Amino acid sequence: MAARPETAGDPGPLGVRPGQVIQEFGYDSDCDEELRAQIEAATGAPIEDEDFGDVVDVALIWWREDDGSATDLADLLTDALTTLEDGGLVWVLAPKAGRDGHVLPAEIEEAATTAGLHLTSTISAAAAWSGFRLTSRGRGR
Repeated sequence: MAARPETAGDPGPLGVRPGQVIQEFGYDSDCDEELRAQIEAATGAPIEDEDFGDVVDVALIWWREDDGSATDLADLLTDALTTLEDGGLVWVLAPKAGRDGHVLPAEIEEAATTAGLHLTSTISAAAAWSGFRLTSRGRGR
C-alpha cells in the first residue's frame, strides 16, 4: 500500500512530498537524472519502475515523439491509472520545443482527455523537459 504523503514541509520537484510512492514509465538514457535524483531525495524513496504493482501517489511518464501516437499515450495513461491512488497525480514529461522527440502539447492533451484525465498545468520540469500535470476527472470526494 502506498505511503500517505506528509502535509508538512516544502514540496519537492513536481510537488512530490516525503513518503509518496512514485512510479515511472518510459525511462530511458535520455531522462533527466538530476530531476530523478531530486524526486527521490524529496520522497525519501527510490522511484518505482513500470512493473511495480502496488498503489502509487504519482505516475511519472517520460514521453517522446518516437514513443507513439496520442492513442498510444492514452493507452499508457490508462494503464498508469490502474495503480494510482484516488486523487493521485500524473506527470507527463516530454522534450521541450526544439529538442529531439518534442511532442506537441495538443497531443498530450488529446491523450489525457481520452484517458479521462484533465491537463491542469505545464511547467519547465528540467533543462530539456516540459512537465504536463494531469489529474483525474470526476473522482471528487
